[in-house]
Amino acid sequence: MTGVGRRAPLIGWLIACYAFLYAPIGFLVIFSFNDSRLVTEWSGFSPRWYATLWHDRTLIDATWLSLRIAVVSATIACVVGAAAGFALARFDRFRGRLLFEAALAASLVLPEVITGLSLLLLFVTLQQVIGWPAGRGAWTVTLAHASVSVAYVAVVVRARLVDAGETLEQAAMDLYAPPWKAFAVITLPLMAPALVAGWLLAFTLSMDDVVVASFTSGPGASTLPMVVFSATRLGVTPEIYALATVIVAVVAVVLGAIALLWRRRIGVDA
Repeated sequence: MTGVGRRAPLIGWLIACYAFLYAPIGFLVIFSFNDSRLVTEWSGFSPRWYATLWHDRTLIDATWLSLRIAVVSATIACVVGAAAGFALARFDRFRGRLLFEAALAASLVLPEVITGLSLLLLFVTLQQVIGWPAGRGAWTVTLAHASVSVAYVAVVVRARLVDAGETLEQAAMDLYAPPWKAFAVITLPLMAPALVAGWLLAFTLSMDDVVVASFTSGPGASTLPMVVFSATRLGVTPEIYALATVIVAVVAVVLGAIALLWRRRIGVDA
């Protein structure tokens, strides 16, 4: 049996797995152009639901709110998570290290319902004790998402720094570079890919979250996942499919641009 013949079952299984993952997205894109309001039958091609989506202020406002929350929370999580990952990777022993690691790991293993309820109780207690926050809204959701995402960023940054080692930093300091300059010139560029990956991961987690946001949001601060989840209770319409198709298209363009830039960078380095 040739090498191709031996690989045929594996290739077939791989194709089946990818089809299982991406076929639902393909059907979603197709039915976003369905002329009928019913998503169970096809009545003809029409872009009418994209026009309806363009004039749906509820979905558009929820989308912009989710984007603002995701950008700010991901930035906060990236800064705090980078500091946490750096501390865990570069300082072997410090007082409270085990407690610190346990606190980070809690966000990774606790169910979102428990996390959301805990954050809700925290915000209510702070409001009663110090008067802040005055009410639950976009800022409480932002802080909640940032607190959840910090652990993910810290894990990525820590793994990157542990893999890179300390040789270059020590060499820079042996050449009389002060610690801050060694960090800026050596450590920070080494962390850059992990920071980008951590930021994107935190952004995605924020855009996708519905449980924590439901506990920590208030009137007028409904994120896009919350609005979509509420709409599905009354029945999914092709308008939701159109919104999902737009999101898929934007993500595909961004990923394609990143892949193109990466290939060009590899070509230049080569």
